[in-house]
Amino acid sequence: MKTTNFFAVDLGATSGRTILGITRSGSIELRELNRFLNKIIEANGHFYWDFLGLYQNILEGLKIVAEEGIEIKSIGIDTWGVDFVCFAKNGEMLGNPYSYRDPHTVGAQEDFFKTVSRDEVYKSTGIQFMNFNSLFQLSAMKSHQSTILPLADKILFMPDALSYMLTGKMVTEYTIASTSQMVDARTQKFDTKLLNALGLTESNFGKFVFPGEIIGTLSESVQKQTGLGAIPVVAVAGHDTGSAVAAVPASDKNFAYLSSGTWSLMGIETEKPVITDESFKLNFTNEGGVEGTIRFLKNICGMWLLEKCRQEWGAVSDENSYPQLIADAKMTDGFISFINPDDADFANPDSMVKAIQHYCEKTGQVIPRTKAEITRCIFESLAMRYKEILGHLQSFATFPIEKLHVIGGGSKNAMLNQFTANALGIPVVAGPMEATAIGNVMIQAKTIGLYSDIQSMRNSINDSIDLIEFYPEEKEEWNNYYKRYLAVTNK
Repeated sequence: MKTTNFFAVDLGATSGRTILGITRSGSIELRELNRFLNKIIEANGHFYWDFLGLYQNILEGLKIVAEEGIEIKSIGIDTWGVDFVCFAKNGEMLGNPYSYRDPHTVGAQEDFFKTVSRDEVYKSTGIQFMNFNSLFQLSAMKSHQSTILPLADKILFMPDALSYMLTGKMVTEYTIASTSQMVDARTQKFDTKLLNALGLTESNFGKFVFPGEIIGTLSESVQKQTGLGAIPVVAVAGHDTGSAVAAVPASDKNFAYLSSGTWSLMGIETEKPVITDESFKLNFTNEGGVEGTIRFLKNICGMWLLEKCRQEWGAVSDENSYPQLIADAKMTDGFISFINPDDADFANPDSMVKAIQHYCEKTGQVIPRTKAEITRCIFESLAMRYKEILGHLQSFATFPIEKLHVIGGGSKNAMLNQFTANALGIPVVAGPMEATAIGNVMIQAKTIGLYSDIQSMRNSINDSIDLIEFYPEEKEEWNNYYKRYLAVTNK
């Protein structure tokens, strides 16, 4: 039985991992090599990422591979979207990159629209408007007379910047670039008008590459540091959601997906961008996927709500563990209060608990007091929000949406998955939890010819992973409460 090993780097907004992906006769296994925190550093009123710290942790993972004598075929890196690193002409990094949660982008959208209209931006990019998109980050840096931006010869998105550190090659991977709101969704190239408005050109970015292309091999310096040879670094779907969606174990095209974690990303897979007056009005996004597909989706504030609450409650204690909070939430009354998970009040409040309570108070609802009540409020509200978004997706889809595939960490939350099935009225298929890492590995495997296309990848994942299905219950009750949710959240 032939075994092939791949090295995957999976970086989220709160933690990161290096992973060994092991393929055997069409099946896949994962082994975590090292795990590390990805902390936001607050300094002088700004929020930064510790980029070199992340890079060092990747090297540590590669050293483990070398020390154990494991032969790996390639390396692939995926990260969260929009953030970037600036490099000088000599290739040196120009300071730690801003985090997308930095407050410097407040008001940046409105400032940029004085130069290029909101309508023009959307008609070109098809990307959901969020103040932290790369377009507005760069616009804010320009408006605030950043000392870094004029010195930046190259601007590399996070996975591309890390690939550069490993290989010395500067590229711009398509799926991660598509999250920036600077790429024309139809041509799959940078929109020069948007770049010009920022005082930039295509030369400020690396050459475009697509999932499955080889970026380069480990540099001599990295080889010496790690003990490895000239291992190829492959452009996977650099945006973690792009890699995750590639791992959806669907048997046909009649599905929607929900990448469930800190963020909930809910969408469908399309062959062409969906850019209409209605998608513009509803602020849906068209992000790049594998094999030329488009991930037509909506960003929804996900488990960030509960994660922030747990931080306040003291997440390390047993009583504030996810299993305990879920168990307690099951025992408390349901449908007491609803929130709109995407309300601006929940973006990054000093106290998420107080923000939820204040929202319920100002909308004339019962104020949740206990941990169980707050947890249940979050889960029920998320399920209702998913129902709302699925209705919009169906109106755009050219096919009937018959299943929802839940992937990512949230696929293990049985309570939320059952609530989601109840609210949506269609089956929910949960798994794989490690969708991003699996997608990353499978794209690498496809690059060397182990898989012919995305469907063969998905079939293999379906055969390798234990999936759990949830079927709708109490549909009428949920439909009735959905009307109340809409009334509350549309005030």
